[in-house]
Amino acid sequence: MDRALEMQVFCTVVDKGTFVSAAQALEMSKAAISRYVSGLEERLGARLLHRTTRRLSLTDEGRQFYHQAKDVLAMMDAAEEAVSSAAPEPTGVLRVNAPVSFGVLHLGPIWADFMTAFPKIELDISLNDRLVDLVEEGFDAAVRIARMENSSLVGRRLASTRMCLCASPEYLKQHPPVTTLADLTEHGVVAYTNFSSGNDWSFEGPNGVQSVRTRSVVRCNNGDTCRSITLAGGGISLQPSFMVAEDLRTGALVEILPEFRSIELGVYIVYPSRKHLPPKVRALVNFLSERFARPSWGQ
Repeated sequence: MDRALEMQVFCTVVDKGTFVSAAQALEMSKAAISRYVSGLEERLGARLLHRTTRRLSLTDEGRQFYHQAKDVLAMMDAAEEAVSSAAPEPTGVLRVNAPVSFGVLHLGPIWADFMTAFPKIELDISLNDRLVDLVEEGFDAAVRIARMENSSLVGRRLASTRMCLCASPEYLKQHPPVTTLADLTEHGVVAYTNFSSGNDWSFEGPNGVQSVRTRSVVRCNNGDTCRSITLAGGGISLQPSFMVAEDLRTGALVEILPEFRSIELGVYIVYPSRKHLPPKVRALVNFLSERFARPSWGQ
């Protein structure tokens, strides 16, 4: 059986959410889709999907295979594009959306290099933290920091970032010590409004997954503001490593309870469709993949 097609079918099932939608997208029968997924699971010797009458969900093995299969499919596309003599030079307006903090900290410094490498591309960059509709709003691509297994978009995983529980040394000196997750209830937290779990923070520690209900003293929809308040001693916050890695290195912030790990998110470059990907978007995908192969916040 075609292993690349197996991966494509499996990833499409995950992206679309149902076997029926995947069959429509790939112009195949539902029975064929089911055979490909079942054959893949049998060949790997692992269950990749939980199937119920209402929904599909990924197993842990399925989630790992999904991310790696998406990368393989993206690299196959890139390899074909690289050797195609008919591939036109990237040109035209390239509309890109990205989260504010990530866009300023990690994309801003590298755009000049992209412009030098592709002088016929005109960049149109939009930064905001809301989830834009690429098709409706006319974006060619977007950088997203999230869990993407249920997205209908396609793209490539560039890197990962973990959420770090942290506070300033000054704050920790002036408040009760935090030696357990339960101690967090005695502290005020600086909450990021767009954090999907709200005030319920979950961690994986020595005894498995644990959750704690936190109390916010300030809420804000901008990560840079949350970081600034935390640096100034305003409270404890849960911040992505791409924002606070340098603060942790210098000691401006201290990681609290490092034995408890919060969620890990992927950094993705996404676009509406893999079919007939414009050269300007392909150029962006390859450029960002190379630049974030070893992200600075992961060193």
